[in-house]
Amino acid sequence: MDANALTRDLVSIPSHESEAAAGDAIERWLREHTDADVTRDDAGADEGRGGNVFARKGDGDTTLAFVGHHDVVPPDDEQVDADGQYVVEERDGRFYGRGTADMKGALAAAMCAFRDSDPACELVFASFVGEEVGGVGAQYAIDRGFAPDYAVVGEGSTGYSGAGVTDVAVAHKGRRGSTITAHGEAAHASEVDQGDNAIYRATDAIDVVRDLDFPSTTVLGHELRGSVAVTEIEGGSAWNVVPERCEVTVDERTVPDERADLGRVETIEGVEWTVDQDLPPMACGDADFADTVLAAADAAQDGTPEHVVKPHATDAGWLARAGTDCVICGVAEPGEAHTATESASLAVVERCAEIYQRLAESVDG
Repeated sequence: MDANALTRDLVSIPSHESEAAAGDAIERWLREHTDADVTRDDAGADEGRGGNVFARKGDGDTTLAFVGHHDVVPPDDEQVDADGQYVVEERDGRFYGRGTADMKGALAAAMCAFRDSDPACELVFASFVGEEVGGVGAQYAIDRGFAPDYAVVGEGSTGYSGAGVTDVAVAHKGRRGSTITAHGEAAHASEVDQGDNAIYRATDAIDVVRDLDFPSTTVLGHELRGSVAVTEIEGGSAWNVVPERCEVTVDERTVPDERADLGRVETIEGVEWTVDQDLPPMACGDADFADTVLAAADAAQDGTPEHVVKPHATDAGWLARAGTDCVICGVAEPGEAHTATESASLAVVERCAEIYQRLAESVDG
């Protein structure tokens, strides 16, 4: 079975409410097609996610991991048939369907590369659950000792430097989502002096946010610039009541070792700030490894790949924070993931399988 046939099989399996069936298929395939040590853990067991899937082969002092995830975001109506199965269509050299880009195409490529390679190091395949909801599987595995020296995370890196070119991302942003809560004192709107307007306090906090410098850093010569934006505001209870509470949602895109000073909003009376989600950024700290992956990518395609940076958080952030040197190299192009027309190139799926195999056979153990 080649990577495209495997992609079709994996994409057809629903995995937005529970990824257990997809995990079963991955585990079964690895047991049938490799002689590796295949294991499953209990990640996400309380939500019926089915656990992460791992396979190991080769030996040496160095461990290289191919990392992906088999959960997906909910499909659009046209991506599901009458029986609740995912629709997979092939036309014009592309697969269309939920999960083709994010990221079962790259997952299939990694599985085939794992099967076919004769690694020069210890080689690990890992497919996590719960990536789309904050890295449930990755965090579970890391907490229980998953610590490869190097990892290639198969999220999208195609089409960044040029159309159709599969690049190597050496960094990506993280995401810190937070809430600013302004407290006031309610009063009748005809007697505004009897209350403290929470919306006014919230707007003062928004002014602080607007004046913050965006975080920025440089990774292997590439600039990575974050951002801070107010994305939601909710306050007040009636047209004739001075509001006693107002909440403001802030989306911050973080970069390695730098954060915006959002805590400054708490210098305003009656304002508190809480972090709701903090997905870590990623930066590859090993230039030699990044160059080795780039060389494998260059050898597998006619185009000339480059080191690039990504705007989106991935499981690479959790791995990097735990000490693994990561890069991202995968099938998807910008703008494909999570869309009603999500798709992936058949040629790029096969290309990624070749990149991964070349890499596995070139990393010194």
